[in-house]
Amino acid sequence: MTALDRTPAADGVLRPWQDPALPVADRVEALLEEMTLEEKVAQLGSRWPGNAAQAAEQPEHGEGPGQPEQPADEDAAAQNVAPMQDVFAASGTVPFEESIRHGLGHLTRVFGSVPVTPAEGAAEVVRLQRQVVEASRLGIPALVHEECLTGFTAYGATIYPAAIAWGATFDPDLVQRMSAAIGRDMRAVGAHQGLSPVLDVVRDYRWGRVEETIGEDPYLVSMLGTAYVRGLESAGIIATLKHFAGYSASRAARNHGPVPMGRRELMDMILPPFETAVAVGGARSVMNSYSDVDGVPAVADTWLLTEVLRDEWGFTGTVVSDYWAVPFLATMHNLAADTEDAGVQSLAAGVDVELPDTLGFGPHLVRRVRSGEVPESLIDRAARRLLTQKVQLGLLDPDWTPEGSVAEAAGTDLDSPANRELAREMAERSVILLDAGTALPLLGEGREAPRRVVVAGPVADDPRALMGCYSFPNHVLPRHPGLGLGVDAPSVLAALRAELPDTEITYEKGCDVREHDRSGFAAAVDAARAADLCVAVVGDLAGLFGHGTSGEGCDADDLRLPGVQAELLAELAATGTPVVVVVVSGRPYALGEAHAASAGLVQAFMPGQEGAAAVAGVLSGRVQPAGRLPVQIPRGIGGQPGTYLQPPLGANSHGISNLDPTPLFPFGYGTSYTTFEVGDLRLSGTEVPTDGEFTVSARVRNTGARAGDEVVQLYLRDVVAQVTRPVRQLTGFARVHLAPGESKEVRFHVHADRTAFTGRDLRRVVEPGEIEVFVGTSAAHLPCHGSVRLTGPLREVGHDRRLSTPVEVVAAD
Repeated sequence: MTALDRTPAADGVLRPWQDPALPVADRVEALLEEMTLEEKVAQLGSRWPGNAAQAAEQPEHGEGPGQPEQPADEDAAAQNVAPMQDVFAASGTVPFEESIRHGLGHLTRVFGSVPVTPAEGAAEVVRLQRQVVEASRLGIPALVHEECLTGFTAYGATIYPAAIAWGATFDPDLVQRMSAAIGRDMRAVGAHQGLSPVLDVVRDYRWGRVEETIGEDPYLVSMLGTAYVRGLESAGIIATLKHFAGYSASRAARNHGPVPMGRRELMDMILPPFETAVAVGGARSVMNSYSDVDGVPAVADTWLLTEVLRDEWGFTGTVVSDYWAVPFLATMHNLAADTEDAGVQSLAAGVDVELPDTLGFGPHLVRRVRSGEVPESLIDRAARRLLTQKVQLGLLDPDWTPEGSVAEAAGTDLDSPANRELAREMAERSVILLDAGTALPLLGEGREAPRRVVVAGPVADDPRALMGCYSFPNHVLPRHPGLGLGVDAPSVLAALRAELPDTEITYEKGCDVREHDRSGFAAAVDAARAADLCVAVVGDLAGLFGHGTSGEGCDADDLRLPGVQAELLAELAATGTPVVVVVVSGRPYALGEAHAASAGLVQAFMPGQEGAAAVAGVLSGRVQPAGRLPVQIPRGIGGQPGTYLQPPLGANSHGISNLDPTPLFPFGYGTSYTTFEVGDLRLSGTEVPTDGEFTVSARVRNTGARAGDEVVQLYLRDVVAQVTRPVRQLTGFARVHLAPGESKEVRFHVHADRTAFTGRDLRRVVEPGEIEVFVGTSAAHLPCHGSVRLTGPLREVGHDRRLSTPVEVVAAD
């Protein structure tokens, strides 16, 4: 049977699902009534045509895209790798023409699989969509999804800072502008859905995917993640929240590891960013976590995917599976007898679409429905959700064509000057000056530029070190080594030479990022002795599944700098030449020894293609440092608590334990080349009903000689509660720009809902009692202190509670 004509029937009457004048729900129901069971099931699947091309282009180490490296131990290979390899091998085995005979839900990563130009990628989208439309009876197009964690993951597209650097900006408006630009580029070339943002809250810095997160505080993640969602959705791209939920809290920080977390911690620390992005951001898709929490994998968790997400939060979008998460129920979790059983369990729990290929949601569902094993209502439920999005996106309108969906592609510059300007602004606002020491800034403030500088370290002359794991150069281009990066992205070394044209700059690598070869130490040490200053650039190189020091599957044993980089820093410091240490990384590392021996310390969290110039500008003083830590910087490689959000027993126990978890630099910390003063705390009242609101005001003043930004932060502490609560927790923040001598007043409007927590009976409550109020510039520097007493009855609150703290910044009197 050929596809139905998409134009109006001969009598001029539109088919109901084609009629834009009808309500979306009516169009969807009309289409569902027309569809056969086979056609509805087909909408729940996906296809990754580019994956076959990737598999044919194996890298030298023998793994395909997204596949784990083979362990040396054969037993380990059999137990750990074989289940994954079996799933990968099964993907794409059904011919594409057969897989689309009844339709198709999603097309997977047309741009993100192999290097293509916008025109080539658009042509492939048209070719595939034409096949999908013409092969099936109803001619329903597929929805095209792509990755966009550091920008659109496509060849030649702008590479923005990694998400951990978004957190360092503390700037939701900037993040929203960035994601809107990403969304416009994606929409122009035919994409409909972006698999971002990652809303996992960091719980252990050793986890490889810390670089993909926004930080360790749920409120910071909520505000910036929601801003990203708004930007992407404003461009017509469906934002996908991931990974729902608990992925970042795996035991020992191992990727895909089990999560030993109680429901209360999950509800108070992990779920709020997802809830906020749904309620405030309007996210239309959610992707499940790979992990199991307390023994239940998210992909089969009805409580999480249906009771919480749908029934409590009112989410009406689609739940898409993380890649191969459905068959992993059988091959990795041992919760299903086989892939077909895994599909039934996932569908029943609330997954709507299986990505990246159809395995568990295959034709066997038709047989099971007809045998009475699976209710057809489950098929209708999932198909209805996806078809609703296809109607909303215009894919069922009578004038839609594959060619029209990519009409803008020919003129699209995926790395436009406007994009690069946004990437520059993001990078500059994310670089964190931890300590100016004796050497920074290199220019100005009465200093003459150093005559001879040696740049050392393995990260200094590799622009890929500035980019996250899901950037195209690190994610796809390792299989295409002859192509280059696809974008103009200088290294830190090149940027320093441009920044300091009158300085003689030499370079000695010293060592590799992850290897233990010390043979380059001697040359680096000799060069440092002969120089006026050494700039040591150390940190990470992102990769996949053990082929990097940061990124998916690149977890760390401890928090020492990878390889022998810490030893290199020690030897450079021993020369007596001042050493400025620049850490370019995807996670925080223990920098206690490096800081003690440095003449300046800078942290840059994978700042993207414009990041090198931002780092060089901060070093020279041209750029006023403005980044703040979205995670702590540990002092030593062990003994750290995980995050600043600790209950009383997780903080410094003052001798009860011999381990001191106090960080080297606290959450929210960052300095600049000017100084700020925060004071004059005022509260609108000292007693507030448990359903009331109070205002916290403080004055911030630039007491230095340069204009700059300060991030004013509000923290609350529940003095006595029915369960242990964090010693303090971020409740509001505002980035404030001030000229020298200028003052502004920051007003936080705090509803009592913002003190809510999950009680002993797992109900979320606002409890009467004393709440301490702190305002300052980091979790450890809070000069303003007061208290408010919440009065009245204990209140139970739900999804309709206040999820954010509005902030006003006004001129000071």
